[in-house]
Amino acid sequence: MQFGLLHPADQITLMMERIYGYGMTTTSGGNLSILDDNGDLWITPAGIDKGSLSRNDIVCVKADGQVVGIHKPSSELPFHRLVYQTRPDLKAVVHAHPPALVSFSIVRRIPDTRMLPNERKICGEIGMAEYALPGSEELGQNIAAVFAKGIDTVMLENHGIVIGGPNLFDAFQIFETLDFCARLEIKANRIGKPILLSEAHYETVAANEELHPATFRPAGYSSKERELRREMIKFIQRSYDQRLFTSTQGTFSQRLGEGSFILTPHGMDRKYMDVDHLVRVDNGKVEQGKLPSRSAKLHEAIYEQHPHIDSIIIAHPPNIMAFAVTEDAFDSRTIPESYILLRNIPKLPFSSIYTAPNDAAANFTKDTPIALVENNCVIVTGQSLLNAFDRLEVAEYSAKAIISSRSLGDIVTIDDKKIRDIEEAFGLT
Repeated sequence: MQFGLLHPADQITLMMERIYGYGMTTTSGGNLSILDDNGDLWITPAGIDKGSLSRNDIVCVKADGQVVGIHKPSSELPFHRLVYQTRPDLKAVVHAHPPALVSFSIVRRIPDTRMLPNERKICGEIGMAEYALPGSEELGQNIAAVFAKGIDTVMLENHGIVIGGPNLFDAFQIFETLDFCARLEIKANRIGKPILLSEAHYETVAANEELHPATFRPAGYSSKERELRREMIKFIQRSYDQRLFTSTQGTFSQRLGEGSFILTPHGMDRKYMDVDHLVRVDNGKVEQGKLPSRSAKLHEAIYEQHPHIDSIIIAHPPNIMAFAVTEDAFDSRTIPESYILLRNIPKLPFSSIYTAPNDAAANFTKDTPIALVENNCVIVTGQSLLNAFDRLEVAEYSAKAIISSRSLGDIVTIDDKKIRDIEEAFGLT
């Protein structure tokens, strides 16, 4: 989808549908705006259900103040105007009240973006604006004062978040990523103390970011590949809808044959990804004109070492990742389904997937289908796309149950005898 070519009313409607649909604002809360090339400001209306917003509901406020539309503009119009006046480089603003970010605003704290490798780069510097009455000129001045410092992301005391961007999609990606960081930090604090990345960690990532693989032009696409591409897109979008992926994070791959697999591209929105965006890798060469996920070498190493693996997912869902960013170990011996599907879950060193992908790949034996990577990701393998997705989903749901159970009492795991019974009954020995 060429999001930037859509009319501002359509862009706002699509993004508000996404924000509301994923529980990041309420029926009456939040507002989005776009400043177009003519200087017209397009904004969500006041008092209209965010769950049923249509393009006809979006209001246009002309540069001279004339209001065009069937509704009144959002009551927060004053601060949107002030942001654009203060920062002419910004062309879109997102304001909403996702619960995790509101939690931080209530305690007057900013979520830490140093738990995983890409979030700090995506979110940039984050500021905090002093509390003022919603819709007031004072609130607008407080927000604009932070934007005037060159900061694009502003937490509002006891309120929510405001993010500006060169376009609405970029602003949304920052918004979604910061919300993810807030949810992850809250989950991690429930089981331990979050561990933050050092500058040495970031240097490791930077040193391994650039990929310059040889390329090839496919002679054609078999019926098998076409079907696998269709299935991959279905599971990628399902992963996003389940909040196992974000727009910027989450990688799927599927083995095609000897030395050949299909992979998620780098830098593509997971929500609107389609079959033509997926990248084929043949014997280390990449489909011409496409940029594969930066984890391509790890996928290749796992497939080369393990013929029993046909699908791989790398993801960062917040509940299972809470165990990756703390010293706590994840134990699958909580319910039978968890142990049957997940078995042993080692925690690999942060740098292993960058500097020693072959060593990292060696961990994925038949009784170790999943591994956490410290402050990085969860890697899930399977015999099919469905099998790998099932394991990812079970890992996230099991982690969520374990984190919740901490507030109820001591966790009781399944004892060794019962584990042996499970192994025998399900052929896991």
